[in-house]
Amino acid sequence: MAKKKIPRQTEQEQQESEIKRWLKERRITEVECLVPDITGNARGKIIPAAKFSHDYGTRLPEGIFATTVTGDYPDEYDDLVSPSDSDMMLRPDPETIRMVPWATDPTAQVIHDCFTKDGRPHELAPRNVLRRVLALYDAIGLAPVIAPELEFFLVQRNTDPDFPLQPPAGRNGRPETARQSYSIDAVNEFDPILDLMYDYCEAMDLDVDTLVHESGAAQLEVNFVHADPLSRADQVFLFKRSMREAAMRHGIYATFLAKPMENEPGSSMHIHQSLISTKTGKNVFSAGKAGQHTDIFMHYLGGLQKYVPAAMAFFGPNVNSYRRLAFGEVSPKNVQWGYDNRTCGLRVPLDTPENARVESRFAGSDVNPYLALAATLACGYLGIREKLQPTEPLSGSAHAKGYDLPRSLEEAIAELRACKPLRELLGERFVRAYTAVKDKEHQTYLRVISSWEREFLLLNV
Repeated sequence: MAKKKIPRQTEQEQQESEIKRWLKERRITEVECLVPDITGNARGKIIPAAKFSHDYGTRLPEGIFATTVTGDYPDEYDDLVSPSDSDMMLRPDPETIRMVPWATDPTAQVIHDCFTKDGRPHELAPRNVLRRVLALYDAIGLAPVIAPELEFFLVQRNTDPDFPLQPPAGRNGRPETARQSYSIDAVNEFDPILDLMYDYCEAMDLDVDTLVHESGAAQLEVNFVHADPLSRADQVFLFKRSMREAAMRHGIYATFLAKPMENEPGSSMHIHQSLISTKTGKNVFSAGKAGQHTDIFMHYLGGLQKYVPAAMAFFGPNVNSYRRLAFGEVSPKNVQWGYDNRTCGLRVPLDTPENARVESRFAGSDVNPYLALAATLACGYLGIREKLQPTEPLSGSAHAKGYDLPRSLEEAIAELRACKPLRELLGERFVRAYTAVKDKEHQTYLRVISSWEREFLLLNV
């Protein structure tokens, strides 16, 4: 008697089985289905675990990727989404499933990818934009490696938007006033919050490496272990949620605003980046000796120098971002590069050959991590493709070279729209949607009458 053939599971069915088993083993009652939006915030649905088991995946309208941070829609909304404003098909990525450690009942969170009805990756989803760039590297036998460094401030609760932000009191009952760069004791002032942060990170398997106190009052920085770009973007996305939650549990805010306080430095997300060969696994930036680099490294660096100004709308995605760049004490002013030179926007750290890399210092902490990584990798890829050469390395202060980046979100949007190579790499439809959203945010900002105008202009003009 012939044996009955058992049909083989498809990859999607295998993933479904893995997720169901994971939920059942941990007795999960609810699942947060997360989608990173244009700003980098989590949108999605919370559904019962039993419903998730029987209805694999879910749906969301594609309009979430054409929505501003204020909840408005750009004037071109009808041209950016399908005429029917239809749903996207969401599919969970099993690599991203984690517990929600602050939830009362056993709750899971899982990042979803977005697809069209016919199964194609949706062009407007930031996670897919990053994947699009990574596919270009894979086609030429290269794999990027990324290590983000993310800064943020702890601040007092602020329920009145007209009231300036203030540093919170630490364990000693007093807020910081003096600069406390790299101070261990200053970090210890916030031990209860940071202990909770580490508990959350451990429960979620976030690869947070080191923690330091930065120069601002109650300004901290976390470094992530280097790995592939998609996992690093996921980790930054999830860390922001976790850090905000840990701070709120102690009655204060954690903010990733690029320039939250007038007299304090801004917050950045420095991006360490290198490339390895998919065949040999070796770092293709290194020529074999410390301080010696390959042609690919020089082309990559040349691409960053040429295209970063056009990509600034991703590194400075908000009107506030340019306060950090224009008025920050250590923020980059131009695209100069140098060895271990922190005044340069592009710093090449001194390290062993296998760790040869370039650190991009343009992005603020307010970026969408998926888009910031996609943009910096796109710039480097264009440099390799066009065989660009960088300028000579700078040993002195790059600040003396002047400011040659966009000075506002409006300028950055215009430069991105004018850059055909970047538009093509990131996707024409995506860039149209992104710039339309940012245009609308800029217009909304211009309508606001500030306290400065009321104070100095009300009775003096």
